[in-house]
Amino acid sequence: MLYFCIPAHNEASTIGVLLWRIRKVFQEYSRDYEVIVYNDASTDDTVATLAPYAKVLPLTTLTGSTQVGYAGAVEALVRAVSRRTRYPRRDAMVLMQGDFTDQPEHLPELVKRFEGGADIVVAERDDVTTAPVPVQRLRRIARWVLKPFLSLPGVNDPFCGYRLYRISVLRDLLKATGDAPIARGDGWAANVDLLRRASEHARRVETVLVAPRYDIRSRATRVRPLADAVELFRYARTTRSASAGAAAARS
Repeated sequence: MLYFCIPAHNEASTIGVLLWRIRKVFQEYSRDYEVIVYNDASTDDTVATLAPYAKVLPLTTLTGSTQVGYAGAVEALVRAVSRRTRYPRRDAMVLMQGDFTDQPEHLPELVKRFEGGADIVVAERDDVTTAPVPVQRLRRIARWVLKPFLSLPGVNDPFCGYRLYRISVLRDLLKATGDAPIARGDGWAANVDLLRRASEHARRVETVLVAPRYDIRSRATRVRPLADAVELFRYARTTRSASAGAAAARS
């Protein structure tokens, strides 16, 4: 089973298009799948937009009463699929964005790598020249911010949230973290931390180059280059300090 998990806050303009394209892809590339959307206290028509798709798709909507943010929505989705799966070694969670920057046409390649033995498949953006200016700026800054503090071997783009995780890896992560959050920070920092922590429980991590799209969503980007860069810096510095403390304790 493939679980396509989508955190959504005020994505009425694009969430329907995304679901329809997922359906179209898997009419041609037959696999058992379920779509799970975490509606993070949307105030637009996201809920109304989702309703008719439940009649034609295996769709479940989880709704939070208060907004928990991107990291909180991802956490809720990870815990939901971990409870739902019957075969954690054979099933996978694919995290996608509700704003349609993540293209469903890339899903078969991610699944192919998973079926070939990869425990985590990271989608890396090969061209961001069409991205909004704030995204381009943060991407340039983010690499410089993280480099002195954090290394993820084999991964060039740890910021993109478009990924596949074997659910047994996520269960091991949940067991290791207990009641603590599985990812620190928010936004890009949360994507980096989830990948870093999950990778510790994976035997094989692979990457796939993808081309995102930014021309369909009608809302402005939520990326704030300076504030998000500061968040990444704080996260990276805290992570290095924690790792150094743990190493000292073991010695």
